[in-house]
Amino acid sequence: MMTRGALGAVVLAALAAVLIRCPAARAQGVPPDHVFVEGEELVYNVRYGFIDLGQVRIRTVRADRAGGSLVYEGKGIIDSYPKVPFVDLHAVYESRIDSAVYSRGFVGRQKDNGRWDVARYTFDYPAGRVLIATGVDDSTVAKRDTLEVRTPYQDGLSLFYYARAKLFSGATVNVPTIIKEQKVNTTINFRAEHASVDLDAVDYPVDVVRFDGNMDFVGIFGLTGAFEGWFSNDDARVPIQAKMKVLIGSVTVELMKWTRPGWNPPRVKG
Repeated sequence: MMTRGALGAVVLAALAAVLIRCPAARAQGVPPDHVFVEGEELVYNVRYGFIDLGQVRIRTVRADRAGGSLVYEGKGIIDSYPKVPFVDLHAVYESRIDSAVYSRGFVGRQKDNGRWDVARYTFDYPAGRVLIATGVDDSTVAKRDTLEVRTPYQDGLSLFYYARAKLFSGATVNVPTIIKEQKVNTTINFRAEHASVDLDAVDYPVDVVRFDGNMDFVGIFGLTGAFEGWFSNDDARVPIQAKMKVLIGSVTVELMKWTRPGWNPPRVKG
């Protein structure tokens, strides 16, 4: 059975590292980018084999102006299901995301033994650095650190939006990212591979684009190695499903509910 930490790795990295960037679906007729929608909420079920472990909710909360740029606030909420043995995970991740889709700031909170462990990233791009503060319950800073950044970086939640915005880019890339207070890269193979997936939430095959890749590092609590994912083949570019490997096996993250005006998972045509 997965430990609390293993589930945390699955959830955070599955929607923060797995969904780093997506494939090109078609050389022509690419749907426009319409990723950021205030009030959007996407809910995912996390499954290990036949066991439902927990739920991930991703919200686009609001947009405001900062330094002449439009900045979106995203929020990720992670909860294990109450009846899962040996797992009691609750986490909240908040990101400020530039309209050019890179991180301006990040706060991650994870509950452990009744306390909230907190990590806060402040990106100072003009100075070429990110300031990191970690502590407990937002009241105590136990450690401060500074990392050098020479290019825009992603955090664990901004990656979710970056993936969607770059869905039809068509390349093999490494995306600069900070996860678990470390600079890492993930190799993503964009594939012009039009596909369909079955989704429990709808009674028709969903039109998607498949991609795959590999993480060349061991992430928090053992998330590592190969992954694959499927995003909706439309202008919303919603992550529909992802499959990840962890040290003890593999997990599936699947869209189960959504709130987005005028949107439903696209049906396969023909």
